[in-house]
Amino acid sequence: MSDNINAVKVLQDGYGQCNTKGTLFMALLRAVGVPCRIHGFYVDKIMQKGAMKGIYYTNAPKDILHSWVEIFYLDKWLNLEGFILDMKYLNKLQSKFSDCNGSFCGYGVAINDFKNPPIEWDEGDTYIQVDGITKDLGIYDTPDGLFSAHKQGVGWFREFVFRYIVRHLMNRNIERIRNMLS
Repeated sequence: MSDNINAVKVLQDGYGQCNTKGTLFMALLRAVGVPCRIHGFYVDKIMQKGAMKGIYYTNAPKDILHSWVEIFYLDKWLNLEGFILDMKYLNKLQSKFSDCNGSFCGYGVAINDFKNPPIEWDEGDTYIQVDGITKDLGIYDTPDGLFSAHKQGVGWFREFVFRYIVRHLMNRNIERIRNMLS
């Protein structure tokens, strides 16, 4: 499952996931002079159930490579993960699962307060998938550093299928959810 997609390609595609959006976000932050770095993790694939479906969910590795961006702001490093999901998608999920009053795990979300996730930046940390973390992989200066040290742990065939088929199917599914009637 290739995460090594550059910022220009993410913009051309018009979509991405945590790792590719983080790469784009870091490029934008650095372009305006904001110090940043990337923090890598593995997350449990259960967090993706619903966003990933069928055979491609079944065949996904148990632990999926995940990352967030950290920025240096007001003399401290802040974790920024809340930008990964857009509000339209999150609002549709909250509407679909309106009876959920606490933790939620699925559809690309793993958070302990589903109705009020800490995603709006108020000069502090933001999170949307933090509760899915199974292993901390450390902090890297660049996405290339993280992605060369840690891979998804799938063979070349599954990586090919994910890169050219599954990621497009996932994004179509997310778009369907984003556009569903309330």
